[in-house]
Amino acid sequence: MVDLIIMESSCNRKSSSKLESTVQTQATEGMAEAAYNIPVFRQRTAEETEEYQRVATNVGKGLAVIQEELHRMRMATKAQVDSLAIQREVQDMMPKRLDLLDEFPRMPDFLVALRPHTVWEKTPVKLFCTVQGNPRPIVKWYKEGVPVDPLSAPGKYKIENKYGVHSLIISRCVVSDTAEYSAVATNQHGTTTSSATVTVKSKSYSDPVSSMQLSLVMLIHPSKLEVSLLDRFSVTFGVEGSSISLVCTMVVVPNLPNVPPLAQWYRDDKLLKPSKLVEMSVSGSAARLTLPYLAKDDEGLYTLRIFTKDGTAEHSAYLFVSDAAPSAAGAPGAPMSVKAYDINSDYVLVAWKPPNTVNEAPITGYFVDRDSWIQCNDAPVKVCKYPVHGLSLGRSYHFRVRAVNSAGISRASRKSDKVTAIDAAESERLQVIKIEGKYDIVIKDDELEGYVTIPGEPTEVHASEIFKSYVVLSWKPPCPRGRAPLWYIIEKVSWQRINTAVKLHSPRYPVFDLQDGQKYQFRVYSVNMYGSSEASAPSEPIQKVDQDGKGVPSAPGHVVATRNTKSSVFVQWEPPKNPKNLMGYYIDGRVVGSKEWFACNHKPFKHTRFVVHGLIPGETYVFRVQAANVFGLSEESQESSPIAVEPALATPSAPYGIAMLSSDGSSITLAWKSPKHCGGSKVNAYYIDKRDADTLVWKEVNLTGVTERVCTVGDLKEGTFYEFMVQAANLAGVGLPSAPSAPMKCEAWTMEEPGPAYDLSFSEVRSHSLVILWKAPVYTGASAVTGYFVDMAKKGSSEFVTLNQEAVRHRYLQVADLEEGETYVFRVRAVNANGIGKPSQLSDPVCAKALPGTSEIVAGVDEETGDVFLSLEACEICETSKFVWSKNYKPIGDCPRVAVTAKGRTSRLTFTNPDKDDLGKYSVVVTDTDGVSSSYTLTEDALNTMLELSYAIRHPIVPLKHALNYEILEKGHVRFWLQAVKLSPSVSYRFIVNDKEVTSGEGHKISHDVATGIIQMTVDHFTRANEGTYTVQINDGKAKTQSSLVLVGDVFKAALKEAEFQRKEHIRKQGPHFSEYLYFTVTEDCTVMLTCKVANVKKETTLHWYKEEDEIVPETPPSVMSGACAIPIPLFSRKDQGIFKAVLGDDRGKDTSVLDISGQVFDDIINAIAKIAGASASDLVLQCTPEGIRLQCYMNYYTEEMKTVWKHKESKIASSEKMRIGGTAEMAWMQICDPSDKEKGHYSIEISDGVKTHVRTFDLSGQAYTDAYEEYLRLNLTCTVWGEPTPEVTWFKNEQEVASTEHTRVTFDGGKFASLVINKVTPEDSGKYSINVRNKYGGEFVEITVSVYRHGEQIPEPKLGHPKTATPAVTPVPPKSPAPPAKTPTPSPTPVSTPASTPVPKSPTPPRSVKSPTPPRFMKSPTPPRK
Repeated sequence: MVDLIIMESSCNRKSSSKLESTVQTQATEGMAEAAYNIPVFRQRTAEETEEYQRVATNVGKGLAVIQEELHRMRMATKAQVDSLAIQREVQDMMPKRLDLLDEFPRMPDFLVALRPHTVWEKTPVKLFCTVQGNPRPIVKWYKEGVPVDPLSAPGKYKIENKYGVHSLIISRCVVSDTAEYSAVATNQHGTTTSSATVTVKSKSYSDPVSSMQLSLVMLIHPSKLEVSLLDRFSVTFGVEGSSISLVCTMVVVPNLPNVPPLAQWYRDDKLLKPSKLVEMSVSGSAARLTLPYLAKDDEGLYTLRIFTKDGTAEHSAYLFVSDAAPSAAGAPGAPMSVKAYDINSDYVLVAWKPPNTVNEAPITGYFVDRDSWIQCNDAPVKVCKYPVHGLSLGRSYHFRVRAVNSAGISRASRKSDKVTAIDAAESERLQVIKIEGKYDIVIKDDELEGYVTIPGEPTEVHASEIFKSYVVLSWKPPCPRGRAPLWYIIEKVSWQRINTAVKLHSPRYPVFDLQDGQKYQFRVYSVNMYGSSEASAPSEPIQKVDQDGKGVPSAPGHVVATRNTKSSVFVQWEPPKNPKNLMGYYIDGRVVGSKEWFACNHKPFKHTRFVVHGLIPGETYVFRVQAANVFGLSEESQESSPIAVEPALATPSAPYGIAMLSSDGSSITLAWKSPKHCGGSKVNAYYIDKRDADTLVWKEVNLTGVTERVCTVGDLKEGTFYEFMVQAANLAGVGLPSAPSAPMKCEAWTMEEPGPAYDLSFSEVRSHSLVILWKAPVYTGASAVTGYFVDMAKKGSSEFVTLNQEAVRHRYLQVADLEEGETYVFRVRAVNANGIGKPSQLSDPVCAKALPGTSEIVAGVDEETGDVFLSLEACEICETSKFVWSKNYKPIGDCPRVAVTAKGRTSRLTFTNPDKDDLGKYSVVVTDTDGVSSSYTLTEDALNTMLELSYAIRHPIVPLKHALNYEILEKGHVRFWLQAVKLSPSVSYRFIVNDKEVTSGEGHKISHDVATGIIQMTVDHFTRANEGTYTVQINDGKAKTQSSLVLVGDVFKAALKEAEFQRKEHIRKQGPHFSEYLYFTVTEDCTVMLTCKVANVKKETTLHWYKEEDEIVPETPPSVMSGACAIPIPLFSRKDQGIFKAVLGDDRGKDTSVLDISGQVFDDIINAIAKIAGASASDLVLQCTPEGIRLQCYMNYYTEEMKTVWKHKESKIASSEKMRIGGTAEMAWMQICDPSDKEKGHYSIEISDGVKTHVRTFDLSGQAYTDAYEEYLRLNLTCTVWGEPTPEVTWFKNEQEVASTEHTRVTFDGGKFASLVINKVTPEDSGKYSINVRNKYGGEFVEITVSVYRHGEQIPEPKLGHPKTATPAVTPVPPKSPAPPAKTPTPSPTPVSTPASTPVPKSPTPPRSVKSPTPPRFMKSPTPPRK
């Protein structure tokens, strides 16, 4: 029996065995029974004895009560101990009973059967049952005998099986779900069924019982629910313009869909209400607050308060809202908290809070905008108030504010709440009279004043706002006022009206145009339709006050920063000595060593203490504070002392995960996991307690703390179950004890397989991978451990997957292909020759997600020392953190091959003498963090690259952009130069030529330029003696380099030749010379121009042109002073080939330029002409001649040297008697003699300029051919005449005048072209034709003989002495003509203006110097071309 259990606090630990001995000695002495003598100070008088007895009686009664209570506690404790003993016995028997039951086959049996449910529609229902059997039965669900298939109605049904409980969930029931549902359990020994009915009722169904139940639900008030908060929203950071949600999950009992908890949200202790800017929702699982359009007005402390059965459940966290990107670089942030005050019928006072300016220029003023964002003030107002007047009565307005500084204008603030311009005095003129406490009678003062026409004067004129920018006048409305509409007139100083253009209806008016330093008095008149009142009494003298810089508060006092959490700091300060109506404070922070400040809050904070969140763990910061009021921001306070971001010092949290590693029958080896929170100080000791599982008394195992997380507890009884408890200690003391371990039986382990691995930890946790590490089992079994298997499962699942098919020998494993954001658990099983051992304790759940700001190990080479190193900058760190480096996941420790250093958040592992032995995988873990770690595999290629860079740093060279090179300068000088990437002012160098150093002196100039890195040497006279090797040696500090150039053989000869040429060129340019030698150009009219440019000329300088040594004298003498001279070559052809020369000279010398126009140069000129001519070529034109049909192509210029090809039906045409090809300077033509049907088809001309081919086409078929053929059969005599006045034209045949008929048609076009056309020519048309032209000044007469022969007749030769006739031709046979006549037409004579003589017949292909007998291009062709 246990009479009384006295437990001492585990914190009062004995520090040594000596202390324990002393305590035991004192206890032994205290137990000895010695004679008791009453001390003197306890002896009493009679009165004292009586008083003592009276008190003792009362104490005795109290002791009796205490004894009864002790007896009751003793009996209750005995009953509790007996109950625990029975429970343990039952627990010990249950596994044995279950083991026995599992051995016997049984058919399924429902331990918990289905029960019926009645639910409302649109609500869920859950049917569940528990079934047993051996082997485990399979359960299937049926509805009215039909299997339930969840896939048939996705989201409708959900079937679960957890821990032996089978359930069917029907979501959002409908009336049709009313049915009998069955669960059928089956195994190989039989089948059993459990059924229940589900009744779904419609809301419209009226059932007295259901209505009563519903009414009971409605009677449950939300505040009577039990609510427990689970996941709570943390400190949150947002940006202006974005959206954010604060969510807090909860458990509600009972969870009624129609009765959600009563939740309220607060910002800075002010109750929030739903609006467009604040959205709230609450259910049985979560409360949510959404801010869809963040502004700095939303920053503050947010509190969720839920009313529960036991009071309220609350949670608070701060929301920070930073400035959005500025509209212009350096522009300030937006103002905030814009509100309107003192609202009147045409006046309102707008006020706001200033933004924080950290690194921006100071704010110089503000612009106020109203609806439609019309700017209210022309010049920025410098205080955070502005009176807006000129409003319309009854209209509603919104306002916003923009801040201005030297860099630009800020973004606009959030608009103010809507305000309506109303007459504030109107409500004061109403009186409410109650009659018998029931009825209200509203009476206006107008009704009590009687009939008033002219109002009284205003009173109490004064200035309600006085600033440098403006003064606001205020007064009381008149009394009596009258019923007529009222307005006011204001006068100042010499009683001049100041609001003449505006009717003022409000007893407020802002005055802006007051002079500095001058005092003003004002008076006001009341005016209505009947007249004006007397003037009010003048105001007191009013003067503008210049409070710029003086109105701001003084700087806050001493700033102190203290540790709070691993990412926050607690900052407090003294208020300013001159607060001057403070709005709040702005807190700024800065990383030590940085010059950039950052804002800690973005809305003025009203208190003198603030928690700065979002800091980098382990980083060191300083802070400052500014006070803000309507005039702006104060001066910054003094900076706080630097503080590292570390958690406040506390005792560590409890260890956990106590596991049994081995047992030998008298001792048990334990392992546990370190506390999740070290309390801001390193854990330096662990204390273990034990107890028999059948008792409640804990006994200390170790009086002296152990430093490792493995401990062997001895002095145990074999076969007894023990429980263990561990506490961790640090500088702050001993922390809370862990939860008791599971009972562990002390019995010797004799299995041949190894024991469990332990201390599972994780490193390099990323989105899709991690590394798991563990320690080897303490108990190895009958043989050594040969490897390990690692199993993985998702959190909450019991289905483990083995990650490695073959056992790994090392104690780590890289796990890949994880799902980002998923949480996993792991276990490890050791293997030896006898089999696989016990699995380890499950690891802590780990989420596949990298820490924010995670960085990786960087390999590099120190730029100063050339050391090869690996470095990691931790994203977080604390005061107790250490960087633990490992190679192949084995701690490096003290190793001569590497050296580990740490500075701040960065650790570096430096290789002493790196070689192939250093290759491998290096990892680093930062202790006392949330898993900061990284790894890097050092490969041979990476090491070789870094060794090369290390050698370059330790043996530096001067890097060169360009090696030693040379260039030829004017005058034939040669420059040798090189360019370095960088040179210092202390650089030294030397030039060595053929093993001899060359210094700057006669013939050599040596120099350098530090800015460009160029070192150069110039040789003035470069000769054959300069052939050889050139070297430059450079020394720049520790770095050095050299560069050489070998200038011998052909390379030297080329350089020498170029130098001599440049020397001669320099001499040539001393006199008149050609800056550009002769070259050709072709003008648009295809004239070839030989052009040259000259320089260094004077008036006496002459230029002469030569071809083949024959001088060419141009019509216009060349102008050498213009700088360019040219000579034209018109109608360029092969005859113009030859050598052209230009000679320039005067008394200083002469220069010659030669151009050989032959070969390729001639071809280039022809191609240039063809390019212009081809582009200008007209479409092919059809022209009929006596010989046949001619196709002509007009262009700017044509010469037979141009590459011109005629084609018929894509076949090239060669010049022949049938097809003649020729041209003139104006056109190219192709003559079809005696045309027939074979010549029908598509014709084209191709003009090539060597690059492009210009094509013109003509389709000689169909109507075009018919018209041309008919034209060919005609005889056309044409003559060009001229005279003034226009002469008369008469045609004669055989001295008889020819009249114009269908057979002979006479025309005279434009007073210039006279024609005689003979259609269907016959032999009868032979004869002597003449033309007579005459005007009043005289005339001319031209004759021509035409002979027409029949086809086949012999054409006689002309006889000597006879006049010549035109060359006769045989007239072609027209189609279907049985006897075609022959004709001997003559070509149209060349028009002349001299007395006519018998014309000489022309050749069908005239020479180039004679114009074609066809009309000019501007004349119409007898047969127009087809378009």
